[in-house]
Amino acid sequence: MSTQTISEWVAVGRLHDIPSRGARCVTIGDLTIAIFRTADDRLFALEDKCPHKAGPLSQGMVHDGCVTCPMHGWVISLETGEATGADVGRTTSYPVRLDGDRVLLAVGMN
Repeated sequence: MSTQTISEWVAVGRLHDIPSRGARCVTIGDLTIAIFRTADDRLFALEDKCPHKAGPLSQGMVHDGCVTCPMHGWVISLETGEATGADVGRTTSYPVRLDGDRVLLAVGMN
C-alpha cells in the first residue's frame, strides 16, 4: 500500500458492481484508479496505468493476486503495484476496503 496519509474514505460503488476477477475504474481529478476484485472477493486499487508503457491494467486478466497488462503481458501485484518476475517497475496502489457491500477508496492523500 501507499505510504501516503489518508484524509478521507469515499464510497465509489458496491461490491457487486465489480466483476469477480475483474475491475472497475473511478476517476478522481486527473487520476484513474482501477479497483480489482479477486475470485475470493478481496479488493485492491491501483492507478490504471502499467509501469511499462501505461497500458490500462483495468482491462487485464486478474489471477493469483495479480493482474496481467493486456498490452505487453507484464504481471503486476495487486497488493503492492510492483511488476513481478524479471520485469521492474511499479504503479501506485491505494487503500480500499468494504463497509458492508459498499466499496470505499481512500482519497485526499498528501
